[in-house]
Amino acid sequence: MQLHTDILVIGGSLGGCAAALGACALGKRVVLTEETDWLGGQLTSQAVPPDEHPWIEQFGCTRRYRQFRQAVRAYYKQHYPLTSQALRDSHLNPGNGHVSRLCHEPRVALAVLDQMLAAYRSRGQLIVLLNHKISAADVDRDRINGVTLLNLDTGQPVTIEAKYFLDATELGDVLPLAGVEYVSGAESQRDTSEPHAVQDNDGRLAGPGNVQALTWCFPMAFDPRPPEVIGSRYLIEKPAQYEKWRDQLPAMTPPWCGPLLIWNTCSPRDVSVIRRNVLLTEDRVQGDESRLWLYRRIVCADHYEPHARPFEVTLVNWPQNDYLEGNLIDARPEDAQRYLHDAKQLSLSLFYWMQTDAPRPKGGQGYPGLHLRPDLVGTSNGLAKAPYIRESRRIRAVFTVTENHVGLLARGGQDPSSASPSAQDIHAEPFFDSVGLGCYRIDLHPSTGGDNYIDISSLPYQIPLGALIPQRVNNLLAACKNIGSTHISNGCYRLHPTEWNIGESAAMTAAYCLEHNTIPRAVRENRDQLAELQNWLTYQGVELAWPHTFAV
Repeated sequence: MQLHTDILVIGGSLGGCAAALGACALGKRVVLTEETDWLGGQLTSQAVPPDEHPWIEQFGCTRRYRQFRQAVRAYYKQHYPLTSQALRDSHLNPGNGHVSRLCHEPRVALAVLDQMLAAYRSRGQLIVLLNHKISAADVDRDRINGVTLLNLDTGQPVTIEAKYFLDATELGDVLPLAGVEYVSGAESQRDTSEPHAVQDNDGRLAGPGNVQALTWCFPMAFDPRPPEVIGSRYLIEKPAQYEKWRDQLPAMTPPWCGPLLIWNTCSPRDVSVIRRNVLLTEDRVQGDESRLWLYRRIVCADHYEPHARPFEVTLVNWPQNDYLEGNLIDARPEDAQRYLHDAKQLSLSLFYWMQTDAPRPKGGQGYPGLHLRPDLVGTSNGLAKAPYIRESRRIRAVFTVTENHVGLLARGGQDPSSASPSAQDIHAEPFFDSVGLGCYRIDLHPSTGGDNYIDISSLPYQIPLGALIPQRVNNLLAACKNIGSTHISNGCYRLHPTEWNIGESAAMTAAYCLEHNTIPRAVRENRDQLAELQNWLTYQGVELAWPHTFAV
């Protein structure tokens, strides 16, 4: 099969979905491909509720991202048996989790994304190819002519020619196939001058092999009936690698706080010990605020009428199931498959440990009422369809964002050890070529190189157009977490609202270039064209600058 289109978006990640919406809104023909059977990436197939900044309800995201959020709330209100109080709540948090003001089920996010794309698909402006993975690229010097994808259902190739290509894959898969220059892993302080980059003498490793852990997330429900009533109805088969993961002591710098499968974890902020428990209702201990259950809860029983109350569900994306033993980027296929298999084994081992061996604060072991919810993630094993990928290949970009541009400490501030930046008059680097906004802590999970958490305050930042543009290739843009960032700055540019903004702005930049017969690098260098592009973005609901003053 052969297709021709204006813009090809490779990867149905959150950035890829936003890119398709942005390009279609400007009248361009789009093909959107995805290697799983669910669009939405980290929000759906990876099952991770959105990590967002404190002002997301007021400002700091695109109009379409805000429409998505409101559509999620509307979906619950239209289709779920909610209480009258929940129905009246204009800021309904469906799961009432702490990580986000919009913790919700992955299937709801998928339904809303499908709704937002439906009209464009109906009129043939947008073609969506699920279960398709890129396998080759046809390149002529500094231009991509087309790519070949493999239909994972039939094994048949599909060739697509396009005028512009957007890489919205989770690992930056287009880059090596198209010969686009890229970096991966951790840069050294000598390379980037970032305060928290690897130093020559600090025991940490620079290089492409040192990336943040991936995590195979899963939704976990709880049946509160007595154990003698529940029996073993929910008990999963003991994972083959259970003893390995139960007894593992992670080797990290600074040191980890004990075996992997215990409740205690290291604080991301200072690597001190956090004493945690799953904290179901019967197990809450006075003064214990480490509420694992509540952090990413995606089903909250209190929102439902008494006759329709479901078992509560939380999304398990914890330090205990961060997989550190392999890096997928540029791995041999057989190694990548082993890493993915072992990551699944780790998550299933964590779940089995909670069912059987986990200590309860008031005595006893295990929670037989815990059970997996495969229906919420569309799988047979109860794990998400795909692993949560925190770090990708990154283009060698016209401009690279570093910690020095966005880090609070790097810019002379004092870290308040909170999710909000300091109230001092300190700002992130202003970018003349801003194409959007974002805000999140610089949050790096433990890495395959043995680094413990790096979690430091950042400032509300802009997304520079130069970070989306490769140094050489003319008709490719980064549309996901593969932008020109570093291992450190990726820690804040990788989260949901920022990825959405990156994808949406990348697509509208490509559409602008098609309208004006130019290339993104030339637009950035021409201040009149750049201003016109930024006006396009603003009209489409993309915010380019943070308010001068707002409460922090």
